[in-house]
Amino acid sequence: MLSIIIPVLNEAETITELLNYLSKNLSGENDIELILVDGGSSDGTQDIILAFKPNRFLNPVRFIEFDKGRARQMNKGAQAASGDILYFLHADSFPPKNFDRYILSEVKKGNPAGCFQMKFDSDHWWLKLAGWLTQFRWRACRGGDQSQFITKELFEEIGGFDETYTIYEDNILINELYKRKKFVVIQKCITTSARLYRQKGVWNLQYHFWVIYVKRWLGADADQLYAYYVKYIKLSEKPISPIKNLDKV
Repeated sequence: MLSIIIPVLNEAETITELLNYLSKNLSGENDIELILVDGGSSDGTQDIILAFKPNRFLNPVRFIEFDKGRARQMNKGAQAASGDILYFLHADSFPPKNFDRYILSEVKKGNPAGCFQMKFDSDHWWLKLAGWLTQFRWRACRGGDQSQFITKELFEEIGGFDETYTIYEDNILINELYKRKKFVVIQKCITTSARLYRQKGVWNLQYHFWVIYVKRWLGADADQLYAYYVKYIKLSEKPISPIKNLDKV
């Protein structure tokens, strides 16, 4: 079984689209379970998930309420998972058609972990280039938006996501996989939202992501990374208005 695990927090505007998309783009060849772990949504996300009716390719959706924090939520989903293969997916990312077939094919080949190539839902030249670079195995090209599949056995061997990291938790897990030389990039594209780039500005956000990456490389701990994130990236309670004509910036 493949267990799809999605951490959510106030995703009422997009979660229905994602759930419908997943239902329609499974191959229909495999046993699939979908686990959504909510970190305390206040916008009705829970009601939307509980009311969702999957098609015949999906088992009934499993909904879990847990402590806020993506690493905590994903670990909780993994603990509850029945599948021997885990697939961690962000709520604003849409994997390629027949994604379950591609994942299981790689595991059968002896590749216990990996991700998809990624593209943003934007025509901005830099974001198109950033997406194009994800086809390569270079460590610097990895990130959580590309999604992450991993056998449950290997996930438990590593110890799951490091919950001391409020951000960057995907990269910490990926670092462990690269150390073990157990990582493959599937050459099919997952499409992820550029909404944060629209809200914060392409160059502004990219600069701060680079700083976080370099800080971690130089030895910054989880608290230092989060403090930087809160200061320069985290959105205020009232969302910043999207930048117009992003693709022309």
